[in-house]
Amino acid sequence: MYELEEKGYLYFLIAIPVLAMLFLYVQYWKRKKQREFGDLELIKKLSPEKSVFKPILKLVVVLLALACLIIGLVNPKMGTKIETVKREGIDIVFAVDVSKSMLAEDVAPSRLEKSKQLVSQIINNLGSDRIGIIAYSGSAFPVLPITTDYSVAKMFLQSMNPGIISAQGTSIDQAINLATTFVDKKDKTNKLLIIISDGEDHAEGSVDAAAEAKKIGMKIITIGVGSEKGGPIPLKRNGVVESFQRDKNDEVVITKRNTEILRAIAKATGGGYVDGNSTKGVLDYVKNALDNIQRTEFESTQMADFKSQFQCFLGFAFFLLFLDIFLLEKKTKWVEKMNLFNEKK
Repeated sequence: MYELEEKGYLYFLIAIPVLAMLFLYVQYWKRKKQREFGDLELIKKLSPEKSVFKPILKLVVVLLALACLIIGLVNPKMGTKIETVKREGIDIVFAVDVSKSMLAEDVAPSRLEKSKQLVSQIINNLGSDRIGIIAYSGSAFPVLPITTDYSVAKMFLQSMNPGIISAQGTSIDQAINLATTFVDKKDKTNKLLIIISDGEDHAEGSVDAAAEAKKIGMKIITIGVGSEKGGPIPLKRNGVVESFQRDKNDEVVITKRNTEILRAIAKATGGGYVDGNSTKGVLDYVKNALDNIQRTEFESTQMADFKSQFQCFLGFAFFLLFLDIFLLEKKTKWVEKMNLFNEKK
């Protein structure tokens, strides 16, 4: 395994074929001028020690040195070993409600954006736990499988919106069922599902799904976002509110947080419910819950210990440049005596 630290310097390699073409042009120009000056055979006799091969050799040496200097600037790194990193933690799956009701702005900036902020803040406070992300509305969609890469998790989190799932509605049971497939049921690692939602549930069986999740050792914490009073669902274009969601009777839909269902789901697994409108309250509650969950050891194999290799390339480049000093353009006497090309004297 290898990696290139400064890939931008690779563009300088274009200079090598450019210099080679420039050298060929200069040689052609010299040859042309020599023909204009006089007879080529006579010119060779006037400079018997001038070598045809040496200038080409010097060019090759200089271009190789330049290539080594550029690669040295790129700083290639080689992975010298593979090590197994042992971690202690739990498996945490975040299930984020992305139904249209989450666009309501009864909490700033909106229920969905507030949910993303809460998940991001919770991730920032984690240690070595593995995390996964699920988006759900009328159906559940796996956004990110179990991983320890928190930066990638937050990147995927920010891309979540109601448009990623075509089926509208809110089916919390599907999110719970999908979450159970994220983890190894036989693995002894403790499992936690954190559901962030306004509690609207258009399907039945969420509490039963939670009870099934408890059988594989999964605990559920529910976080309710939105207000009891509720608010309309804005329909925007280019960030500007054009209208509000209406029902069949052309009445503006007022969506309210359903705390009861969220409490019931959490209670079915021995978990708990927390009001998501207070960021500090959520972070304190989740931290306290995680402190009371026993962490188990799991292993993660990864490439480690990348070492820079630029020293070799720079060293070889300086050696070639030093060698170029002693390469003169006249013929080498001992090579000439060998008469490798059977030249007539």
